[in-house]
Amino acid sequence: MTSIAFAADHLDRVIKAYDVRGRVPDDLDAALAQAVGAALVEVLAIRADSGGPGAVVIGHDMRASSPELVDAIARGVTGQGADAILIGMASTDGLYFASGLLDLPGAMVTASHNPAGDNGIKLCRAGAAPIGQESGLAEIRSMVQYGVPRHDGPGGSVHHRDLLAEYAAHLRSLVDLGGIRPLRVVIDAGSGMAGHTVPAVLGTAAGLPALPVEVDAMYFDLDGTFPHHEANPLDPANLVDLSARVRDTGADMGLAFDGDADRCFVVDESGRPVSPSAVTALISARELRRHPGATIIHNLITSRTVPEVIAEHGGTAVRTRVGHSFIKAQMAQTGAVFGGEHSGHFYFADFWRADSGMLAALHVLAALGHTAPGTTVSDLLAPFDRYTASGEINSVVGDSAAAVEAVRERYCGETDAVCDDLDGLTVSTPTWWFNLRPSNTEPLLRLNVEANDDATMQRIRDDVLSLIR
Repeated sequence: MTSIAFAADHLDRVIKAYDVRGRVPDDLDAALAQAVGAALVEVLAIRADSGGPGAVVIGHDMRASSPELVDAIARGVTGQGADAILIGMASTDGLYFASGLLDLPGAMVTASHNPAGDNGIKLCRAGAAPIGQESGLAEIRSMVQYGVPRHDGPGGSVHHRDLLAEYAAHLRSLVDLGGIRPLRVVIDAGSGMAGHTVPAVLGTAAGLPALPVEVDAMYFDLDGTFPHHEANPLDPANLVDLSARVRDTGADMGLAFDGDADRCFVVDESGRPVSPSAVTALISARELRRHPGATIIHNLITSRTVPEVIAEHGGTAVRTRVGHSFIKAQMAQTGAVFGGEHSGHFYFADFWRADSGMLAALHVLAALGHTAPGTTVSDLLAPFDRYTASGEINSVVGDSAAAVEAVRERYCGETDAVCDDLDGLTVSTPTWWFNLRPSNTEPLLRLNVEANDDATMQRIRDDVLSLIR
């Protein structure tokens, strides 16, 4: 006997490259969530009688549909004979912490920065190791499609565990915040999970020593309808309120988190958004002072500044594809201490190679806090902001492959251009580069351009867009 099966076209809409995500209940409902939980147990052989750890840890965000999906996943897990350990409301990096601390596979119910009507499930192996299409998600999808074999043995149990205080203490243990000068920081939680985690990490709620950081809390209400703005700081429109508050109050900086708080974005003292590549370079320099000669991972759309800074600080830079599963795999293979993506994901070896927006925020606070009074964020980051970039530009293209080939024909014959296909098409010269790649989750081509000066960046950007549109 097997459980209910699901149509292939239905799963194609919902199971993406790195997670499960869709509209609730049209795409993702309790039945599908239960099947995913059951398939996770079978594919990863989680039951103790199969030699596995015997349990799955499950967390969720603040969306109204999340508790129902958590209950469904737990039914799937326990129905297959494994225990479900529910940690309650958590950020995604809080779930990764639980997976690492308990050495258990995990499921996080969240749709990150997606619209209010969406929800999703992010999965990981024990120790917060990623599950994507090439590391187990394809097998889970296949089992869900054809029906998970029913488990005839005893069912598992549901347990509850609150790990927020331990999460906060662990993060604080990883960054030296001792002796920092007083700072005033505006934090925009976007009605997402940072409203739950920031008070624990920066406050004294978890029994931690008080920090000389005055937090101006914006939108800390946990509300999955996102009444103030979308919880996606990558879109500059969602940083407008934060930037204005920083300017109006004279704060030292602003921090913005996405819906599940695994990404962090910074605005400087004038309210100007800081490039995530500059933050990657800053943290790289800090980590190389702690780990001389270490390897650091960056994806191929980060600024050229990142590998330059890594080399200048005696480290080894390794370039990889876009996406957390690739970053984490490269970190494991190379022993890298840190990894950064231009999308605002930052990965730490001492956090089970998982991404944590809150840990990145602590690094920025520590870096500024240990400077002389009067030093600004723009002063701090000036050495890490060397080029001009287009930002990511998305285009809906009927035939992506043909569009990429047109760009290849135009640029890859140039004598000073170096082309590679690590992830889409990257074309590089001594004074500019661009990457054009298809989205893993949407019918889009994504373009990123960087150059030594703004005029060159605009020329290359406009020429490539004219070819693909």
